[in-house]
Amino acid sequence: MVVANPIYDVVFKYLMEDERIARTILSALLKKEVTHVEVRPHEYSNDERESLSVFRIDFGATVREEDGKERLILVELQKTWVETETLRFRQYLGVQYRNPKNMTGDYSLPMVAVYLLGHKVGDIEEPVLYVNHMARDYNDKVVTKGLPDPFVESLTHNSIIVQIPRLHGQINNRLDMVLSVFDQTYKDRDDEQVLRLDDTVYLEDSDMQRILHRLTQAAADANMRHRMDVEDEYFSVIEKRDTEIMIKDKQLAEKAVQLAEKNVQLAEKDGQLKEKEGQLKEKEGQLKEKDGQLKEMDGQLKEMDGQLKEKDGQLKEKDGQLKEKDGQLKAQQEMLRNSLQLFLQAGMSIEEVAEKLGKSAEDLKQLMD
Repeated sequence: MVVANPIYDVVFKYLMEDERIARTILSALLKKEVTHVEVRPHEYSNDERESLSVFRIDFGATVREEDGKERLILVELQKTWVETETLRFRQYLGVQYRNPKNMTGDYSLPMVAVYLLGHKVGDIEEPVLYVNHMARDYNDKVVTKGLPDPFVESLTHNSIIVQIPRLHGQINNRLDMVLSVFDQTYKDRDDEQVLRLDDTVYLEDSDMQRILHRLTQAAADANMRHRMDVEDEYFSVIEKRDTEIMIKDKQLAEKAVQLAEKNVQLAEKDGQLKEKEGQLKEKEGQLKEKDGQLKEMDGQLKEMDGQLKEKDGQLKEKDGQLKEKDGQLKAQQEMLRNSLQLFLQAGMSIEEVAEKLGKSAEDLKQLMD
C-alpha cells in the first residue's frame, strides 16, 4: 500500500495530531503504557522555513508505571530532516526548563527528550539509543532507595535518539513495528513523498492499522501534497546551500593546510636564517678576536723593533768606544815603540828596557816586528 512519508514535517504533524496514534508511538518509544496525551501549547512548526530546520512538539503524557500508578511526564519530541547543531536542541530544552507551566508544585515535571533524526550520529549503529541517567554514590554503586525523587528528576532528563537512516526493515519488537512507517528504505523510487509498505504485516494490529489509514489519507490529500512540495523545495535549497558551504569549508580547510605548511616552511627558513646569523656573528667574533690578536702582535713587533733599534744604537755606541780605545791603544803602542827605539839607540838592551818599562822582553820584541 502507498502511504505518505512521515519524514515530512507536515505529514508527521498530521499523524501526531491523532491522540490515539500519539499514544501508540509514545508508548512504543517510552516502553510504557501512555494512557493520555496532551499537546502542550509551545509547539514549533516550520512555517518560517528560512530560520528553522527543527520540528518540535511538546506533549504532556500520562504514563502507567509497573506498580499501576500513573504519573504525568513531559515529552519533548524534536524531529529534523537535516543535520542540525546540538545547540539548537539544547536551546529548546532550556525553554522547557524555564517554562513555569511545566512545574508541579515546587518541582518541574520529569522530562524525556525524543530526537527523530533524519541523519546518522557518528559511528553509532543502533537505530534507537536510550540515554538514561542513573544515580550513583561515591563508590560508583547505583542508588535506588528514595528514587525516583521529584528534586532529582527536575534537574535531569532521559533521552531517546532515533536514527531513521539506521532503520532497515527488521521488525523484532513493538518499537520496530511502530518505527517501520518511518523506514526510508520503503521510499517509492519515483516519488520520495510516499512509502510502499506491505500492509499484511500490520493486519492484526489495530493501532498500526490506524496509523496506516491516516498516512493513506495524507497521501491522497492535495493540500498535503502541496505542502510536501514546499518542504522539498525548501530542503533542496538547504541542501544546495550546505553543499556550497561544505565545498567552501573544504577549500578553506585546504587553504588552512597550505597556510600551515607555508608557516612551517617559513619557520624552518627563519630558523635557518637565525642559525646562519648566529654563525656569521660567531665568525665575526672570531675575526674580531683574530684582529685583536694581530693588533697585539703588531704592537709586540713594534716594541721588538724599538728594542732592536735601541740595541743597534748601543752596539754602534760600543763600536765607537772600541774604535776609540783601539786608536788610543795604537797611539800608546806607537809611543812605546818610539820609546823603545830611543832606549835601544842609547845602547840599552831589550831586557833592560823591558825592566825599565815594566814589560816583558817578548812583548817588546813583538812590538818591534
